[in-house]
Amino acid sequence: MAASSDMKLYYFNGMGRAEMIRMVLAAAGKKYEDIRLTSEEWQVKKPSTPFGQLPMLEIDGKCYSQSKAISIYLAQEFGLYGKTNLDAFTINQVLDLLEDMIQLAIKFFFEKDEAKKTELATAFTEKESVRFFGYFEKMLSESGTGFFVGSQMTLADIAVYTIHSGMLKKYMGTLDGAPQVAALVEKVGNDEKIKAWVSSRPETPF
Repeated sequence: MAASSDMKLYYFNGMGRAEMIRMVLAAAGKKYEDIRLTSEEWQVKKPSTPFGQLPMLEIDGKCYSQSKAISIYLAQEFGLYGKTNLDAFTINQVLDLLEDMIQLAIKFFFEKDEAKKTELATAFTEKESVRFFGYFEKMLSESGTGFFVGSQMTLADIAVYTIHSGMLKKYMGTLDGAPQVAALVEKVGNDEKIKAWVSSRPETPF
């Protein structure tokens, strides 16, 4: 990506699927236009998007979609994707585990029956999120550096921080059994560029 590339990120006024992208851009210190569409604006914009969905990243006038693909591309461009293919492999495992976690959350997030919603949300908080944090704890133990790969922050670390502090924050279970994950979340959250973004981002309902 050229240093002077013009970037525009399109999403709704929320964290959702776009927040990991915003976090990567923040960590890399890159400027971009954070465009937050209303429902009405989205209906007008939708026919011109690649796949009829958001988030969407526009680079020098060309549009790209799929949040994970966008995050990976930006992480590769800005040195946040490890140094080897095995590093990338590990990072991808974290991303895919997080997607599995999100799919479980979606089941209650959009549930209309309040009793069922509460039941699923409680199970997610008390069992599922704790289970996934256990996986991440094991990976961090195997790494031994405090990060998932290498000795510097990568997309994997940013992604785990994002899900823990993002729109599902109130549904996250305890990290009492995952001290290394807790330390990682704190470390990423204290990164100066990410901290600046989190403190300045708009307050949103999701």
